[in-house]
Amino acid sequence: MQVEQLKHLVQNALEDLKAKDVLELDVREASSVTDFMLLATGTSSRQVSSLATNLVSSLKEAGVTPLGVEGLDAGEWVLVDLGDLLVHIMQAQTREFYDLEKLWGDFSLAEDQVDS
Repeated sequence: MQVEQLKHLVQNALEDLKAKDVLELDVREASSVTDFMLLATGTSSRQVSSLATNLVSSLKEAGVTPLGVEGLDAGEWVLVDLGDLLVHIMQAQTREFYDLEKLWGDFSLAEDQVDS
């Protein structure tokens, strides 16, 4: 699956369960690990876990197996590794504390960000 299709699939899965503040970062110039990061916020540990579970389910239905999923049990910050795309699903206070937008802020935001 092409990365643009993968991003679209991920964004749809997150929107299905009302993820907040979905943001796409293009980190190709800064990272040899991944090309894009997608950040999303859940309102509680239950929603963060549900968003991640729904995402993994949607990916599997499309024939995509994540390279890894971390943090699903705690529900504070779930990382779904899709190779060229890393998906970070966090509770608001965790997202604010780690501030990945600022950490990666020297790099341009991807053109097609999603506002939720």
